[in-house]
Amino acid sequence: MDMDKLVSLCRRRGFLFQSSEIYGGLNGFWDYGPLGVELKRNVKEAWWRDMVTGHDDLDPLPGAPSAYEMTGLDCTIIMHPQVWKCSGHYDLFHDMMVDCRTEGCRARFRADQLETSQCPLKPSKHPGEFERCSLTQPREFNLMFKTIVGALGTEEDTTFLRPETAQGIFVNFKNVLDSTRLKVPFGVAQLGKSFRNEITPRNFTFRSREFEQMEIEFFCHPDTSRDWYEYWRDRRLQWYVDLGLASDRLRLREHPSEELSHYSRGTSDIEYAFPFLPAGDFGELEGVAHRGDFDLRSHMEGKLNEKSDTLQLELGPDGKPKYKGSGRDLTYRDDVSGEKFIPHVIEPSAGADRAALAFLCEAYTEDEAPDEKGKLQTRTVLKFHPRLAPIKAAVFPLVKKDGMPEIAREIYRALKKNFPVFYDEKGAVGRRYRRQDEAGTPFCITVDGQTLQDNTVTIRDRDSLKQWRVPRDEVPAEIAGKIHP
Repeated sequence: MDMDKLVSLCRRRGFLFQSSEIYGGLNGFWDYGPLGVELKRNVKEAWWRDMVTGHDDLDPLPGAPSAYEMTGLDCTIIMHPQVWKCSGHYDLFHDMMVDCRTEGCRARFRADQLETSQCPLKPSKHPGEFERCSLTQPREFNLMFKTIVGALGTEEDTTFLRPETAQGIFVNFKNVLDSTRLKVPFGVAQLGKSFRNEITPRNFTFRSREFEQMEIEFFCHPDTSRDWYEYWRDRRLQWYVDLGLASDRLRLREHPSEELSHYSRGTSDIEYAFPFLPAGDFGELEGVAHRGDFDLRSHMEGKLNEKSDTLQLELGPDGKPKYKGSGRDLTYRDDVSGEKFIPHVIEPSAGADRAALAFLCEAYTEDEAPDEKGKLQTRTVLKFHPRLAPIKAAVFPLVKKDGMPEIAREIYRALKKNFPVFYDEKGAVGRRYRRQDEAGTPFCITVDGQTLQDNTVTIRDRDSLKQWRVPRDEVPAEIAGKIHP
């Protein structure tokens, strides 16, 4: 698939625009247009429904060690700065960067991406060759965005835009327990914006400075944590397959020990073969991490020393904790056994923007379909899963007379109560089909001459081009059944 064609389609049809485009744009920031906002909202709603509101709390799901409960939070983007010091982000959330000192260039690169980067002033036929450039030695670049809380603007007023949504769940762990009847094991989900000052944002929306996360922190007993890790790893992979990502372009990659974060007891990445990557390469869609008790301990005790084998409290030159924790007791007590323990955490962390991009890449198709005269024409179609499609159905009167528009509008209004639906009476019906194919609309409903005789309408399937007739009063139930079979 030609990525340039997809990018062009996204702009032309209103999926994605460069942020502040009329001023030349702002690198690493993207605006979702009228169709894009619906696609991304559908991705988030599918995740929330499948993981939280539609979750069966009563019986174990296939592969799960036991039954479990799910709930949600919506935490603030700006948090107390001590959160980021205890979590390790303040000291450790860095990328290594190098600068090009060539006059007129001054470009900045991530040190770990030099093999695929080029100097914009002196591009080479072979990415990664910088022999004509003067590069600095790698140095640390903190990825957090600073901001000021309060009127004075002093250093004491400095805090950060959150680089992840997870910490809001950890610092609310006790609040969730005290305000609900949840028992371990249980999960807390959160959707929300995060911000990372990426050195080199690139590949469309894949690496952005402002993005939205879909994260779950799943709290479980230490003895069962490995089983829960494997369950969430496999379940999250299947979610993408169920919503239309081809299994041959998806893979689950277990991190080797040298790649694991200092706190991790196991991490897997769900990866997709994005078309902007070299053949055979995959990009991360979601990480599933076994974080042990690192997070709750950090917010109880203070920043833990990532260089210690058992993650002991990191001390400053005065022998006191470098960054003090909250001092709150974040242990869990089992009401039945009386056992007290710090739960282990399994974290499935997905990017809503990357998921939307993957579904766009997977959906983009060029094939041939007959026009209204029966002649084969190349068509561009976005073959979204119906749950994700921005517009679920389009309603057409075949012609603008004989009462057909009035019937079509009644059907449109009946559908509009439950789904995003589009009404179109302009141009030849074949061209109207093409417009909806390009927008990814799975079903088109046409009111024609036979409708006036037997009160049935034609429904056309976007992918198979199959057409069938349905009584007009049954159209809402028919479309609902196709979207949620």
